[in-house]
Amino acid sequence: MKVYFDNAATTRPHPKVIEAIIPYLSNEYGNPSSIHSFGRKARVLVEEARELIANFIGANSSEIYFTSGGTEANNFIISGIPKADFIERKRNCILVTSAEHHSVIDTAIELSKNGLSTRLIPVDHSTKVEIENYKDLLDSSTSLVSIIHINNETGSINNIKELSNHAHKVDSYFHTDAVQSFGKFPIDVRELNIDSLTASAHKINGPKGIGFAYIKSGTPISPLVFGGSQERNRRGGTENVAAIAGLAEAVRIAESNMSYNFDHVKSLRKKFLDGINVIDNKGIKVNGGADANPYILSITFLSNHYKNDSEAMLMFLDIHGIAASNGAACTSGTIKPSHVILATGYPEDDAGGTIRFSFSAENTFKEVNYTLEILGNLAKKFRK
Repeated sequence: MKVYFDNAATTRPHPKVIEAIIPYLSNEYGNPSSIHSFGRKARVLVEEARELIANFIGANSSEIYFTSGGTEANNFIISGIPKADFIERKRNCILVTSAEHHSVIDTAIELSKNGLSTRLIPVDHSTKVEIENYKDLLDSSTSLVSIIHINNETGSINNIKELSNHAHKVDSYFHTDAVQSFGKFPIDVRELNIDSLTASAHKINGPKGIGFAYIKSGTPISPLVFGGSQERNRRGGTENVAAIAGLAEAVRIAESNMSYNFDHVKSLRKKFLDGINVIDNKGIKVNGGADANPYILSITFLSNHYKNDSEAMLMFLDIHGIAASNGAACTSGTIKPSHVILATGYPEDDAGGTIRFSFSAENTFKEVNYTLEILGNLAKKFRK
């Protein structure tokens, strides 16, 4: 049996998404910047998609900027707002959590090598922001705060509205990486009171290589990609029209199925949790907190109960047809413990026994039952 439980990494493109893309890879090949009929037709598609996405998150279409994905969008925001803000207000500090995606943390660290300052916001054992420590870090030097909406490894959910309100009390800009929440939860950027947001298509059954940044009107930002006047002079390069068509279709599908999808994966996760408790309710720890995003289930095999070897554990699952992840980075052929899991306070031996299962509406209870059977065998194999 083949089971795909790595949907937080990427999802299978929806057949309607593929259908929407094909015309723009064949007959409708115009450049949106061209003034002839071929270009105008492509431009109409791009602007209709921009408006669709804007309406979906409660923004204006002029506040949506297409990028090559979530990583570029995060780089664009994390580097662009502080650079522009430093010129305008001389603020030089960026705040990001210790459990952010690498595209946020690594960009902030790189900027700290070039004159700006980066501070890490601590997280609790579920990878949520510790509010009092966070408030103490905010001051008049803070240019930008970036806090992930739903953690991509543990599924914990941050209270973005509360966090953004505190940032605005010191007149800082606030960004959230919504790659794991966009299309799965209702998002209203005005209600959340945020200045920027990033998302990606391939997490919601869209194509890879396309994402977007929402940047609230009036927010200063420097370009990341130069060499063209596209995206209102803020992101050079010919727009990926076919991928934008796919993103728009993925948003339409997500919008119409959001409630059903949420309830379905919530039921899958509950069944999975019940099964884990039967396997071992002491030696296996569930991460992300009680109110974690149902699309993600992160578990840690505690090292005082298990001989942890993340690579061997994932290979064991893969041999039995199950695709999962540990969220760790592969470097020089070795799997290192995830910075996100380590940020929760787990020691390295425990972090090495962390596995992430992530669901989609396509997954079934039969797949959950099979995975629990294999997971039970895995627990026996690695138990001390």
